[in-house]
Amino acid sequence: MISHPEASPDADAQLAPVVYEQPLNERMRTFLRLEFLYTQASYHAEFPNPSSTRAAVASLLEILAITARGDSRSDVLKELERNVNLLKEYQSRSGVDPARLKSVLVNLVRLRDELANVGGNFMGPLRDSEFLNAIKHRTAIPGGTCDFDLPDYSFWLNRPPEVRAAEFNGWLSLIRPLCDGISEILWITRQNAKRKSEVATGGVYQLQFDRENPCQLVRVTLPPDAGVFPEISGSQHRCTVRFLTWTDTTTRPVHVEVDVPFVLACCT
Repeated sequence: MISHPEASPDADAQLAPVVYEQPLNERMRTFLRLEFLYTQASYHAEFPNPSSTRAAVASLLEILAITARGDSRSDVLKELERNVNLLKEYQSRSGVDPARLKSVLVNLVRLRDELANVGGNFMGPLRDSEFLNAIKHRTAIPGGTCDFDLPDYSFWLNRPPEVRAAEFNGWLSLIRPLCDGISEILWITRQNAKRKSEVATGGVYQLQFDRENPCQLVRVTLPPDAGVFPEISGSQHRCTVRFLTWTDTTTRPVHVEVDVPFVLACCT
């Protein structure tokens, strides 16, 4: 389950509603994890200090680990193509902004073509890198990437920030077609969901989904001062949301017995 503030150009981030997301199939779980790691790698890559570079490299290595377990490129290409075909169906419907629809379609097709053109071995240079593999093998050991364990890594981290940034951005550019495609898929998935106000009676809310149109992602939105958080479980066909109250890090969260209002979005 992933939680983050709902983006809003007019609201302070600390006061914005908090969104909790729960993927309901393996593909969506993979996409959300890759989105999280890519965002984290990109964020830390902006800072010149070696500690931030370490964090960026760690995120990059986790991306490589996730994508090694399946054909993520094929999954993303299928989802991009599916969304292209779905949006093309809207071209003949009334009430649709043709300029906006065309813009989204053009972007989807561009991302699809870019990912298709990189080929199946587009991460080969990263997977074959002796430098990155040495770091990856040491990360399994607590503190295994210390300076005395990997002196060459320490040397690289102490190179001029602009040199490190250029090399890391080169690595990041190799996975960018995949991660940009995932970002667009998730943006469309979230945008297409209808938000509705619900109440969890006694802190519990259950729902069933249409079997012909299964849900891929559940989003629960709460105000920042709600004092509770959701525990979401389920599958593509049914889901249960239980709300727990938060006290502090030394106290175990407990199920609330009161009714909890929230905003629900089911993304198909």
